[in-house]
Amino acid sequence: MHIILHQPEIPANTGNIGRTCVATGTSLHLIEPLGFRLDEKSIKRAGMDYWDQLDVTRYMNYQEFLALHPNAKIWMATTKAKRSYTEVSYQEDDFIMFGKESAGIPEELLTEHEDSCIRIPMLTSIRSLNLSNSVAIVLYEALRQNHFAGMQTEGQLHRLHWKE
Repeated sequence: MHIILHQPEIPANTGNIGRTCVATGTSLHLIEPLGFRLDEKSIKRAGMDYWDQLDVTRYMNYQEFLALHPNAKIWMATTKAKRSYTEVSYQEDDFIMFGKESAGIPEELLTEHEDSCIRIPMLTSIRSLNLSNSVAIVLYEALRQNHFAGMQTEGQLHRLHWKE
């Protein structure tokens, strides 16, 4: 799977998302401009000691991303979409795009890709969820649909043992 952050603004969110990507074997794609420098302490703190394991690529703009991934299937997560993120079928090489914290994905992109727009259902009294939470929600649904391919699905206790 692939996560795209379109012009993210808050380094802690990007750090958290980076950690989630490392934990799931997901690539992270950052489309500039970024609202921070990637060498900031806050991004590394949120990503903890996993940031160096992250498969991350930066792009100067959305056009550069498209030029390098011309056949990419991109799902655009937005509060403006008509259908839920659970109503679509994700493939292992799909990209899921999220917009910047203050404004989301530009509406010009959304209207060009209406069939690829998805949303997380929520009450009307709230504008949106936190970006890193939204990424985790949608990404894990996509991974679940693909049977968590290559991921550890059972844990082990450190001192004790599970009953058989």
